[in-house]
Amino acid sequence: MSLIDYIVLAVYFLAMAAIGVWCMKKVKHQEDLFLGGRTFGKLFQTFAAFGAGTGANDPVNVGRNTYTSGFSGIWSVLFWLLVTPFYWIFAVWYRRMRHLTIGDWFVERYESRALGAAYSVFGIVFYMLYLSVAFTAVSKVCEPLIAPGLADGSLKTILLPIIGLVVVVYGVLGGLRAAYWTDLIQGFFIIVLSVLLIPFGLDLLVENFGDPAREGLMDGFRHLHEQLPASAFQLAGNEFPLYYIACIFLLNLVGIVVQPHFIATGGGSAKSENSARVGLVVGNFLKRFCTVGWALTGLIMLALLSVDPEIGKDPDKVWGLAAVKLLGPLNIGLVGLMVACLLAALMSSADCYMLVTSALVVRNCYAAYLDKDASEERYLLVGRVVGVTIIAGAVFLSLASYDVFGQLKNAWEIPVIFAAPFWIGMFWRRGTKKGAWTTVIFSLIVFVLLPMLLPLVPGLRENQSYAVTTAEVSRTVTRPASPADVARRSLKIQAWRSQEGKEPGALEPKELKVGEEFMETRITAPRSVFWKDGFVRLGGPEKPTVVTTEEDESGARVVTRRYGSETRFRGLGFFNFDFLLYRAIGVDLQGLSREAVEALRLPLKVLVPFLVMIIASLLTRPNSKESLDRFYVKMKTPTEPDPDKDKRELELSYASPDRFDHKKLFPGSSLEIQRPGSIDILGFMLSCLGVVAVILLALWVANLGA
Repeated sequence: MSLIDYIVLAVYFLAMAAIGVWCMKKVKHQEDLFLGGRTFGKLFQTFAAFGAGTGANDPVNVGRNTYTSGFSGIWSVLFWLLVTPFYWIFAVWYRRMRHLTIGDWFVERYESRALGAAYSVFGIVFYMLYLSVAFTAVSKVCEPLIAPGLADGSLKTILLPIIGLVVVVYGVLGGLRAAYWTDLIQGFFIIVLSVLLIPFGLDLLVENFGDPAREGLMDGFRHLHEQLPASAFQLAGNEFPLYYIACIFLLNLVGIVVQPHFIATGGGSAKSENSARVGLVVGNFLKRFCTVGWALTGLIMLALLSVDPEIGKDPDKVWGLAAVKLLGPLNIGLVGLMVACLLAALMSSADCYMLVTSALVVRNCYAAYLDKDASEERYLLVGRVVGVTIIAGAVFLSLASYDVFGQLKNAWEIPVIFAAPFWIGMFWRRGTKKGAWTTVIFSLIVFVLLPMLLPLVPGLRENQSYAVTTAEVSRTVTRPASPADVARRSLKIQAWRSQEGKEPGALEPKELKVGEEFMETRITAPRSVFWKDGFVRLGGPEKPTVVTTEEDESGARVVTRRYGSETRFRGLGFFNFDFLLYRAIGVDLQGLSREAVEALRLPLKVLVPFLVMIIASLLTRPNSKESLDRFYVKMKTPTEPDPDKDKRELELSYASPDRFDHKKLFPGSSLEIQRPGSIDILGFMLSCLGVVAVILLALWVANLGA
């Protein structure tokens, strides 16, 4: 980076810190620190949802997967698209809770402050680990931007503490108000991040492959299609089959509601229910539209950097190297702006997660068990100390385990521990405190502790009854070579001649010409069914043997290979305990595809806790009728922007718990589901149209210049 880039970055950091100091004067109470006094309208709620939901790893992840898998790599983040319409319904819940934390909600619904404390522990662990992932991701991307010559990762020891310090300054001092102001600013930075590289990349495509004197920027799309094979522009790919997308959608839908930050960005900090709804839905659709820009950037980089040996070894560097190559030569501060944009994506999430976790500790641990009569000043001090601790812990974990991103790629499965008690508690009066505790403990043991602890059993990793693997599948298609194919083949030939890519007995790759028919083979490696991180071979044949050879509907030659019983393996990583049930009910585990194994890991995590919760609740004593009446009538009472008026409405509801029973979908039952109103239906349908709009935009972008 040049001097002007560092100036841009310094101005950005100082501006964020100044906002925190300015907002500090407005923080007088817990509600000010943790929810900004519930004063935020549609604009702030929109960018709060957008900022908290967009991490620095999102554009990097999409760029990497698009570079390696084509446009279908967009689904690595776009999985959340199908959940977005439901946010129109969820936002009302968090506003009507009228709590500072979701832990408070568990305390009220199940009359158990211990359950609120347990949820707080989950929030601390979840966000400290998840933020460490984000810190690691942004550090790895910023390294080639800030110090291209450093390949040892030493920059992280300077960069990560600085990022953490700035987040602490504006988040801890200014609270959620400062976080939302910075999210508003950082939201624009993230949008800039999503499109900044595109015009420069298209311009370079014209410069490299066209005639800059006669062609404009839009001609870059034509050159993009000329450089890449048609398969690179397909929105659907083999790695994301429909059933896998459906399973991910179900997991996300069930789990998102108990992620602790939703009490703020989901609507709890909004001025009104309408602001909560519009902010949550529009903010998340902003991210979906930005995802299309990230995928297009990945395609452009695939066309421009396909011969770069460094990016071939580590596709995670797509974004960083692209910024260096496209923006660096201009020397007008754009590389500094790109770094600021990446940091904005991280910090807009970190500030919210930090404050939400602080609120959980203050409300559901400190006030509940240590000092329930402390002054507001003491609560604010404790909240700020916890905030510093959370960020410091995340930075420490990132520095201590710089590969934490790979280790925690399935972190979003953790919320299923509390998902069933939340959903059932929202809509079924018969859900009990003991039922909730039974479900939480069961889910913790079966889906978290057993997978971690079972591998410690002597001999389990080498037990060949758990050495089941999927097949190796190679898919060969014959098609004309694109310029990118020719460039990659040249790189492969160079590597072979320099001994780096040569295998014993292998022949030198044949040179390729543009338009020449050639066979492209993509191999899906076998994966372990029972072991999360795969396996190592202990003995037997090194390569699997051919089982079947066939031609699929597209004309591709598909060869399936499997390891025989004489090959022995040792499992790695956590144990997929839930596949024991699939084996018990007769599922042919060896016949599963790699994608099917990924998909089958999810349904049990979603469905079984609900069954446990229902059965345990039916076998235990219900919660008190008075408490349930107050809880459900409060959740049905629309909120008012004026706190005094809202308080009067609540008093009317508490005096008449059956005030809204005429709206029940199932009158006379224990199910507390209200009939949807016209605003509910209209907003949901418009959100569904938004889903269609994002998909159509992605298809249109993929076909520009075709």
